[in-house]
Amino acid sequence: MPLDAICLRAVLSELNGRIAGGRIEKVYQPDREEIVLQIRGGQGACRLLLSASASAPRIHLIEQNRENPATPPMFCMLLRKHIQGAKIVCLTQPSLERMAVLELDTTDEMGVPVKRYLVAELMGKYSNLILKDDAGRIVDAIRRVDGDISGKRQILPGLFYRMPPEQTEKVDPFTVSETGLRAAFVHMEGDIGVDRWILSSFRGLSPLLCREIAFRALGETTKTVDELDIAQKEALYQAFAQFLSEVHEGAGKPYLLTKTEGHKAFDFTCVPIAQYGAGMQVDALSDFSTLLAGFYEKKGQAERMHRKSSDMLRTVTAARDRLVRKLAVQRQELAKTHEREKYKRRGELISSNFYQLEKGMRTATVIDYYDPECPEVEISLDVRLTPQQNAQKYFKLYQKAKTAEHMLTEQIEQGGKELDYLESVLAALDEAENEADLAQLREELMQTGILSNKQRSKQKKPARSVPYEYRTSDGFSVWAGKNNLQNDLLSMKTAFKSDWWFHTQKIHGSHVILVTDGRTPTDQAMTEAAMIAAYHSKGRTSSMVPVDYTEVRNLKKPSGAKPGFVIYHVYQTAFVTPDEALVESLRVQ
Repeated sequence: MPLDAICLRAVLSELNGRIAGGRIEKVYQPDREEIVLQIRGGQGACRLLLSASASAPRIHLIEQNRENPATPPMFCMLLRKHIQGAKIVCLTQPSLERMAVLELDTTDEMGVPVKRYLVAELMGKYSNLILKDDAGRIVDAIRRVDGDISGKRQILPGLFYRMPPEQTEKVDPFTVSETGLRAAFVHMEGDIGVDRWILSSFRGLSPLLCREIAFRALGETTKTVDELDIAQKEALYQAFAQFLSEVHEGAGKPYLLTKTEGHKAFDFTCVPIAQYGAGMQVDALSDFSTLLAGFYEKKGQAERMHRKSSDMLRTVTAARDRLVRKLAVQRQELAKTHEREKYKRRGELISSNFYQLEKGMRTATVIDYYDPECPEVEISLDVRLTPQQNAQKYFKLYQKAKTAEHMLTEQIEQGGKELDYLESVLAALDEAENEADLAQLREELMQTGILSNKQRSKQKKPARSVPYEYRTSDGFSVWAGKNNLQNDLLSMKTAFKSDWWFHTQKIHGSHVILVTDGRTPTDQAMTEAAMIAAYHSKGRTSSMVPVDYTEVRNLKKPSGAKPGFVIYHVYQTAFVTPDEALVESLRVQ
């Protein structure tokens, strides 16, 4: 869900207690839509993330360092000039809008104390991060908006900053008197759902919160306004007033909603949710930053990597699609070669009837002695050729089809291996976590000729990519490759012959090595290693995934094989269901 204004109110209340009074030590822009402020204050150092992503606009603290580009973007450089070293006065929320304003005390180029305001507009596709001065003029924005984009509100350097247009049809529930609020509910009418009426009447509420208010009052979320009697309207008013009181007094608490079936994070909010009953697990978390980071960060990381790998993804996908079309044509041609016996048969029938054929005939009617009933059949002839030449023509067609079958069989087999390799690269692109992973994938694609050397990045090379590292519950080390080059390195060079190798059966995925260090691996370690292999494969979301495992000594790499391709004949198969929570808990950070 998007971060609604009510929840944002609670988030900012929590952040104020943590960062107000702190100083901005560093400014980073790890992504084109995100800013990270490194802050040091009375409660120690922390990192504040402000994201203007259309799909996940938000503001919260993060624990881990973000990977930053080698050259800082222009907006990052501008922020470093204007707010690096600034003191944070407070975080505020204008009215009940999805906005956060970071008020800052700093100095200008002459050392004169000035105010600066970093405005985070967290409004879906209209999200933006804007720096303005103490006169209200825009210094710059992470996303500039000119007259071609919007005729109503431009966001350009030098213009005076204007608030986003107000939702005049809605009112701020915190500014309405108790009498006015009760009157609104008593006189509510219309053939719409109760939750939709609340959503269309008051600012700052998400559909989830509107449904929850209706559920608290009525015990269900499907009733329409016209179906309510006076008592139900009064109950709805009381539930709404109680909700406002909870938010106002307690500033809201972080709650994560997880589907009971599948244990997948579904939503988050700032009040307890009861409308889903047993179908949803509601967990109270320690703080909103933990909640938002857990809900958004993994998804956001995947989106960033997908965007940064888009050029490789397009190239590999195009190569795969071309190969799929080529294989389809080759299989059709191969099917036609299976009809070659009819050419041989016609040539032999013509040869056995030379005595009654002559040049210039268009057809030959002969007895088919291959058929037990010996029927007469008609064979087409080329009028320009002699009977002997017509027979040779059919024998050549037979031989050509026979040769084509042999060649096409080899080409289809080679094409199948090439297709498997391209599918493995696409799976590795999904696994990439950072620029180093993408750089190694790019190097692999250039080695295999899928990318040309002209496409080699001229930017500074990132740090070397390393495989995933895990530690089983009983202390065994497990390594999983992120791409085919790492798979080769792990399986054929790094691992000892006594270590164990795991890979999903006939499913693209990582090579996983269970390091034994001369010990006999436990059943628990083997099971967890198999689960890691299933998790780092295209069978991640499936259950009972088949995973082959064998000692590394049993692996062989054919000469000239693509990266990541090995063969093995001695193995066993385990069936495991990947558990994301368990696998992540075993990972060595």
